[in-house]
Amino acid sequence: MASVYDRADIYDLLEDESRYEAYERHWEKVLKDRPVKTFLDVSIGSGSVTLPLAGLGIRLSGSDLSKTMLERCRKKAQLRQVDITLKQCDFRAVSGEFPEQFDCVASTGNSLPYVSNGDVLLTLGQMDRLVRPGGYLYFDVRNWDKILRERNRFYLYNPFFDGDTRINLIQVWDYHADDTMTFNLLYTFEKDNRIFQKEKFEEHYIPVRRQLLLDRLREMGYEDIRIMNFPAYRENVDVEEADWYCVIARKEAGA
Repeated sequence: MASVYDRADIYDLLEDESRYEAYERHWEKVLKDRPVKTFLDVSIGSGSVTLPLAGLGIRLSGSDLSKTMLERCRKKAQLRQVDITLKQCDFRAVSGEFPEQFDCVASTGNSLPYVSNGDVLLTLGQMDRLVRPGGYLYFDVRNWDKILRERNRFYLYNPFFDGDTRINLIQVWDYHADDTMTFNLLYTFEKDNRIFQKEKFEEHYIPVRRQLLLDRLREMGYEDIRIMNFPAYRENVDVEEADWYCVIARKEAGA
């Protein structure tokens, strides 16, 4: 079954101006008092999470494995008159694609668990090579510790609209014996109380525990490791119980 990342038009249905502004608020919180002027997202996708950084005066670069998503990101950047450098590559080899280092290197959109835990550690090392001394490494992921603890099967979204079309989205999660998971994404499109379109997608993940990620950051010499809810402005949510969280950490100045 196809991945939703092959259908950028459907992937972006949740996006609107209020969501764009919400991501801008997220970045204001995450980067407060952190001197970040250049930013690379190694899993930028269609740019939904990352492009709002331009409103903070940050120069953007991005990479992704999907050509379709990069084309979508480029068009969205052009519409908003955002200057951005984009490259198609696997984040497990991203350090060879960019000649410069950045104030912050990120992986957004829960992208790390698409690869094995070993490759996640490899990817963090690749990202680290592109972080300037004293700069920051950032990622956001689903709360896999919570998912594996609770083992729920259904993840529900509130209905949303595209014009006069009501869109319903439900995820059904399958837990496999090899510790991988399949997320089944089921979309229905309604108009005049009638479903006229159905779309189904599968996303395959390898859950990654928070401690593994934090241990890798410390091993690479990162300090001031901060764990926040995602989006970060929702401070009243306990990170242990949050559905998603993000981490930002500072690289030693002499590293």
